[in-house]
Amino acid sequence: MKGKRAKYLIAGVIILGALAGLVYSGVKESMVYFYTPSELTEKAEAVRGKALRVGGMVEEGSVRWDAQQLLLTFALTDGRSTVPVRHRGTAPDLFKEGAGAVVEGTWVPEGYLRSSTIMAKHSEEYKAPKNPETLEAKKSLFKSLLKEEKPKP
Repeated sequence: MKGKRAKYLIAGVIILGALAGLVYSGVKESMVYFYTPSELTEKAEAVRGKALRVGGMVEEGSVRWDAQQLLLTFALTDGRSTVPVRHRGTAPDLFKEGAGAVVEGTWVPEGYLRSSTIMAKHSEEYKAPKNPETLEAKKSLFKSLLKEEKPKP
């Protein structure tokens, strides 16, 4: 009886070890590191080909859009360093020059970040309507939902 119990115990330890190894390798492969443009510039060789996120401000005058190829190119900066970015596809609505953005992608040997996702940062300030109780304020808030009344002749 003791021999059978020992076999089950050993099998259980082996299975738990294998599961722990699989979980560790899965987490390690799916991790995405966050860098600033300065950090990425310093560690460019070490992060080549790895999934990463880079956050910064979209540099003024750097945004170029090629509608034929759906190619968006721009530069992210943190004030000290600048990283060129290329993205296939359209940008989010809040994406613009001078605004914050986080780009997910891979650093390629050609010296730019090949983006798979752009996340535009938005303002954290909420501005309440000045006179929310008035009919005119409500109409301006729900302009797209209300049908405009036609003036009577």
